[in-house]
Amino acid sequence: MSLADQLQAAANSGQLLAVSHDNIRALLAASDNPLYRASIEELAAAGQWAELNDRFFQALKFGTGGLRGRTIGKIVTKAERGSAPEDQRPEQPCVGTNAMNFYNVSRATRGLVTYIKNYRANAKLTGKPSVVFAHDTRHFSPEFAKFCAKIAMDHGANVYLFDGCRATPEMSFAVRQLRADAGVMLTASHNPAHDNGYKVNFNDGAGIVEPHATGIIKEVNAIKGEEYVSLPEAQRGKLTMLGNEMDQKYLARVETMMLQPELLQKEEAKKLKIVFTALHGAGGVLVPVLLKKLGFNFLTVPEQDVLDGRFPTVKSPNPENAPALKMAVDLANKEGADIVIGTDPDCDRMGVGVRDAKGEMVLLTGNQVGSLMGWYRLKTMFELGILNESNKKNAVFLKTYVTSPMQDAIAAKFDIGCVNTLTGFKWISSKLAKYEAALPNDILNRYRDLNAADSRAARLKHSKFLVFGGEESYGYMGDDFSRDKDGNGAVVMFAELAAYAASRGLTVVGLLDEVYCEIGYFLEVNQSKVFEGASGAAQIAKLADSYGSNPPKDVDGSAVINVRDFRKDEIKDEEGDIVSKEKMLFVDLADGRSFAVRPSGTEPKIKYYMFGRSIPAAGQKLSSDELNAAKVKVTEGLVNMWTWLEKDIDARLDS
Repeated sequence: MSLADQLQAAANSGQLLAVSHDNIRALLAASDNPLYRASIEELAAAGQWAELNDRFFQALKFGTGGLRGRTIGKIVTKAERGSAPEDQRPEQPCVGTNAMNFYNVSRATRGLVTYIKNYRANAKLTGKPSVVFAHDTRHFSPEFAKFCAKIAMDHGANVYLFDGCRATPEMSFAVRQLRADAGVMLTASHNPAHDNGYKVNFNDGAGIVEPHATGIIKEVNAIKGEEYVSLPEAQRGKLTMLGNEMDQKYLARVETMMLQPELLQKEEAKKLKIVFTALHGAGGVLVPVLLKKLGFNFLTVPEQDVLDGRFPTVKSPNPENAPALKMAVDLANKEGADIVIGTDPDCDRMGVGVRDAKGEMVLLTGNQVGSLMGWYRLKTMFELGILNESNKKNAVFLKTYVTSPMQDAIAAKFDIGCVNTLTGFKWISSKLAKYEAALPNDILNRYRDLNAADSRAARLKHSKFLVFGGEESYGYMGDDFSRDKDGNGAVVMFAELAAYAASRGLTVVGLLDEVYCEIGYFLEVNQSKVFEGASGAAQIAKLADSYGSNPPKDVDGSAVINVRDFRKDEIKDEEGDIVSKEKMLFVDLADGRSFAVRPSGTEPKIKYYMFGRSIPAAGQKLSSDELNAAKVKVTEGLVNMWTWLEKDIDARLDS
C-alpha cells in the first residue's frame, strides 16, 4: 500500500485527523526534503497515528510571542535520529507542521523580515532593516540561529548574531543599543528538553504587542512553503558578530542594580555563601562574572556548568521546581552555603533556596522572592535619598494581575504607585515604553545611551521611574535598560537582599517574616492541569470557555462577590489605560480568597492562581503568634479551594 493510501485509510477510519491528513499532504507537496517523507512513512508503517496527529494537527502557530513546540518528537524516527546515539540529540529536528524545525523557523523569519520592511516603509525610514539573533543551549538553538540569520540576510536585513549562547535579556539590551528593528531568541525558556521556541522582541527590545503582533502573525501565516529566492547579492544584508564588547556594555548596566555595594564590607555579609547553578544554560556565561566582580562569596555546581541542551542532570530545567535545584542544595549542604540560586536555560527566570532558622533549605516562591526584592529596593531607595517626598509620585511598581497582591500592599505602604498588567513581561515593558515616550525629546533622542544615574534622574523628573517589576513565574526586573525579565539582574538583586539580611543577623526567611508582620501575610498557590496534543488543546479550550459562559456562583462554601472576565469586560488599569482582551477570569470570594484561571500561552496546560491573605488592622502589625496562626489558616483555605476547584474542573469537562 502506498503512503497516500495508508494515510487516506487512516483518515477514513478516524485514526488520522482530517486536518492532520491535509497538513501532511501539503507538506509533502510543498517540499522534496527526503527527511519529511522518510519520517512520515516510518510512523505510518508503524501505525503511530497519535504521533502523526500531534505533529500535524495544526501548523505551529506564530503567537503573540513567537513559536514554541517540540523540536524532538515523542517518537524519534530513524531518519531524524541519523547516526546519533540514543542518549544524544537526534541529527535532525522533529518533522511536522506543529513542530519547532527548520521549516517553521524559516517561515517565521521570512514573515518577520517582510513585516519589518513594510513597517519601515510606512514610517519612511531609510536603510536596511536589522535584526539581532541570539540563542540559548537548547537542542538545535545554535543551528536555528545561524539558519535564521542567513535567511534574514538573503531577504535584505542586516544581522547581528551572538557568537555563542546568551541570556534573553542581553538580546533585548542589544536590540536597544544597536537600534535594531527586532530581536529573536531561539529558546523555549524553562520548558522540558524536547521543546524549543522562537521568541520575537520588537525595536524597543520588548516582546511584541499590538499592532506588531497581528501584523507579524499575518505575514508568517501567509508563507506555506520553505523555498525562497534570495535577493541579488548587493541587496542582501551584512553579518556582524556580537561578543565580548556587547557583554561588557550589558554587564556594566547590570552591576548598577546593586544599590549598596558597601554591604559586602560588613563581616556577616562577607560570610554569606552562595551556590549558583545555570542548569546547563546561558546563565553560566555571565552570572559567575557578575558575582565575582561584585565581590560575592560563591561557588557553582560543576556538573551543571556544562552547556548541554539535554539538561542531563535534571528532569526539567525549571528553577521554580525543587528537583531542578537538588544538586545545588546538596552542594550547599556539603559546603555550608546559605543560599542557592538557579537560572533557567535562557537566563530570564531565577529560583532560589534559602536556609530557615532550623538550618533547613527551603524554596521561596516567585511571589515571595519578588515581594522581598521589591520591598528591599523601595526601602533602600528612600534611605539613600534616591526617592523622597517630592519625587515619589513618579516612582512605580509594575506587576501582573496574577502576581501577589502583597506587592500592591508594599507599594501602598511607601505611598508609591503600583500598576497591574496582563501576564507576560511584554505588558510590563509596554508600560516602560509609555513612560519612555513621555520624556522630553532632547532626552528621548539619547535616552538609550544615558548612564544609570542620568536615566533614573530623567524618569523621576519627567516621567515614571521603575522601582521594581515582576511576575509570579519567577521573572524580575530592576531597571529598564533591558525590556525583558532578567535572570542576570535578578541574581544581583537577590544576592544583595541576602547580604542585607545577613548584615542584620537574619536569614532571608526571618526577613520575610518581618515583612509579613509589617504588611500582612499573603499566600499564593499556583496549580495547573496539563492536556497534551490535539485532544488536550480541545479540552483546554472547552474548560476555558466554560468559565466565561458559566462562572461559579460560590466556591468552597464562600459566595462569589466579583468576577472579572478579561475576555469580554472593559477593564482599566490603575493609570486608566484599557487592558487588552485576554482569556483570563478572576474570581473574588466574600471571605477574602480569590482565584484566577487562564490557559498557558506557551505550554499545553491551563493555569490556576489562588490567593489568600491575613492583614493587620490599620496602623498595627502582626505579632509572631498572629503570623503563625495566619499561616495555618490561610494555607488551609487555599488547600480547600483547590480541592473544590479540581472537582469543579472534572464536572465542567464532563458536561
